[in-house]
Amino acid sequence: MEVVAIAAVARNGVIGNGPEIPWRIKGDQARFKKLTTGHVLIMGRKTYDSIGRPLPGRSTIVISRNPDWSADGVETVDSIERALERAAQIDPDGPVFIAGGGDIYRAALDRTDRLEITEVDLEPEGDATFPEIDHDQWLVSARDDDHDGFAWVSYVRR
Repeated sequence: MEVVAIAAVARNGVIGNGPEIPWRIKGDQARFKKLTTGHVLIMGRKTYDSIGRPLPGRSTIVISRNPDWSADGVETVDSIERALERAAQIDPDGPVFIAGGGDIYRAALDRTDRLEITEVDLEPEGDATFPEIDHDQWLVSARDDDHDGFAWVSYVRR
């Protein structure tokens, strides 16, 4: 099973500010949908709460430390390890997408095979960050710079 982290990341590493994403990028949600539809999404409870619902066409696993937390249409687990185990049961052949937040990306990074990053040419304030991409460990496999203010970049582990 391939583990893929997918995120929009500002130059300063910010991915969010509270429940908000501090930018709007035309086409980024469509790209997210295209890449993740038909697959398993893993996200933290705060990320899920910011979305507010399960996304159609995807199985959603939410990681929460609160054993009483639940939401209709999603599975809840208490760790990245359990989330990945459950994702492998749901779709052993397909990629599983790590969709945030910052703590979940950090917990999954050692197990991640690919990064799908929207590099945002801003430095907004925010309280959630993506882990630093160590270019000794990650190689750019594709880059689409043909956009105003952002680029879509795919990385594979070296």
